[in-house]
Amino acid sequence: MAHEDTAPDTAAAARRARFGALPERITPAEMVEEKPASAVDPARNNFNDDEWLVRMGAF
Repeated sequence: MAHEDTAPDTAAAARRARFGALPERITPAEMVEEKPASAVDPARNNFNDDEWLVRMGAF
């Protein structure tokens, strides 16, 4: 019976050594990574607002 008494103590000590402390807290701000969804396209703003008037002959 002595073997049964020491086994739980050994297992408990090993468990405490491995899982005895919780990891440090992480704030919600540290869980978020911010980066732009897509790169800005410089050609995007080269559109002439009145170009459709020329194409449709509506002037």
